[in-house]
Amino acid sequence: MQHLEALVRAVPGFPRPGVVFRDVTPLLADAGAFARCIDALAEPWLGEGVRAVCGIESRGFIFGAALAQKLNAGFVPLRKPGKLPPPVVGVDYALEYGHDRLEVRADALQPGERALLVDDVLATGGTLAAAQALLDRLGVALVGAGVVIELADLQGRARWHGAAPLHALLRY
Repeated sequence: MQHLEALVRAVPGFPRPGVVFRDVTPLLADAGAFARCIDALAEPWLGEGVRAVCGIESRGFIFGAALAQKLNAGFVPLRKPGKLPPPVVGVDYALEYGHDRLEVRADALQPGERALLVDDVLATGGTLAAAQALLDRLGVALVGAGVVIELADLQGRARWHGAAPLHALLRY
């Protein structure tokens, strides 16, 4: 994973002082590295019968759509409020700096459908936990979750519940 880690840029003080933002855009710009990243994200889920990959807005869309292709699965976007036509199912959640909401089309996933969650970064875990709660509400069979980067010091993994595995490619 060193080849991928070398393409993740650390940006101190962004978006506010004290934060080190992990910028994945150099990784995305390198075709070979992006392909290796998707291969590595897919590896734990090969043969698991994933039927839908659910990408969390917005960078989760990039990784999720490519991963869905690799796994021969459909892609389902989990969106911010007001971005999908009704009917939608949503869940509100708290962030370290406020509140937000994730929504999915009510008919995008079927009860029991085997789905995988994908996002770019696991930080405090609030967004991933909200996505998990949203899929639980729909009765989806959650296979697990994959993230490109886990910011381990923020302990977001502690908010992940249940038996489904959570895989991170890079840990900082």
